[in-house]
Amino acid sequence: MSSVEERGEVGVAAAPGSSSGGLGVVAVGTALEAVVGGPSMQEEVSIRRGEGLGPESDPDEPPPKKRMRLPEGESGKLEERLYSVLCCTVCLDLPKASVYQCTNGHLMCAGCFIHLLADSRLKEEQATCPNCRCEISKSLCCRNLAVEKAVSELPTDCPFCLKQFPRSSLERHQREECQDRYTTHWVTQCKYKRIGCPWKGPFHELPAHEEECCHPTKTGTELMGILGEMDQSHSRELTLYNSIFSLLCYEKIGFTGRLEVQFRPYRTDDFITRLYYETPRFTVLNQTWVLKARVNDSERNPNLSCKRTLSFQLILKSKVNSAIECSFLLLKGPYDDVRIKPVIHHHAFSNDTNETDYVPLPITDSVECNKLLAAKNINLRLFIFQIQK
Repeated sequence: MSSVEERGEVGVAAAPGSSSGGLGVVAVGTALEAVVGGPSMQEEVSIRRGEGLGPESDPDEPPPKKRMRLPEGESGKLEERLYSVLCCTVCLDLPKASVYQCTNGHLMCAGCFIHLLADSRLKEEQATCPNCRCEISKSLCCRNLAVEKAVSELPTDCPFCLKQFPRSSLERHQREECQDRYTTHWVTQCKYKRIGCPWKGPFHELPAHEEECCHPTKTGTELMGILGEMDQSHSRELTLYNSIFSLLCYEKIGFTGRLEVQFRPYRTDDFITRLYYETPRFTVLNQTWVLKARVNDSERNPNLSCKRTLSFQLILKSKVNSAIECSFLLLKGPYDDVRIKPVIHHHAFSNDTNETDYVPLPITDSVECNKLLAAKNINLRLFIFQIQK
């Protein structure tokens, strides 16, 4: 046994040399395996065998990095790993529509991208990517169609029936196929809702409800009261459009025409500057006008608020001999996707009362407000109707 150990020491000493030293290690390893027979010795010999046969390593170079081997079962499914790769860098959620990327490839969903641009406008700073701090804008960033298509094919659970579907087909499933669907967008209602049935519920309960619905058996007197309430809500919607049609019959009607009114951003001269918008002077009905707008009623830090609103006022810049009574409304300009509800306002303009009060711009929500704030200029179309006395 001692002779074998002595031979092993000699063989190990020769290992750092040429290839003959490596062959000596093999021979010693075989002998030791035959005598000892331990698994640990076999692993040690195999490691030394690789060192002897391989090229010599430079002692000044750092050792190569080893790849970490994940335990089996912890890596997860492919779609689960893709969630963290394709998610938005701001909200950390998978984008539902358009996906934008900065010049370094960091992804942002459309809502967060518009929100970052709106925040930079409110703070009078250059918008930057939250990851790499490179400049971002509508001209510098582009859409990533590959990511949009990849996200649309990832599976997701239907919140009603809990089955998995690709994201691209989930909307159609919830609208037409899901037996448990019950959402605010695709509400399952009774077919007798036109005569006042208020039932709403899952789709699979609809046939049973319609068989037991009591509204078809109600008398005409009972239905008249229900239909009267429904007519009131419908008439309120028609009142606005009837008023607009009446204004279109006026003799003197003016609007901004091809050149839409452009709200340009400015800052006040206060110690803490505040953002406001103002249009260049424009002529409508042979008079000179200006529009002004402000964010969240000129609060100090509108960028810290999640809810954002815009309000505007119309200013008459011309001198008039007598008061001009007008009705006016703002609509979105052509080629814009901002949703604005028409609201009619009235004011009597004179040399003393040449400014209207600030009135809310009738946009639907804060998302639409961010779309307007993110743009370099806000383009809207103004209609003015002069009321003849």
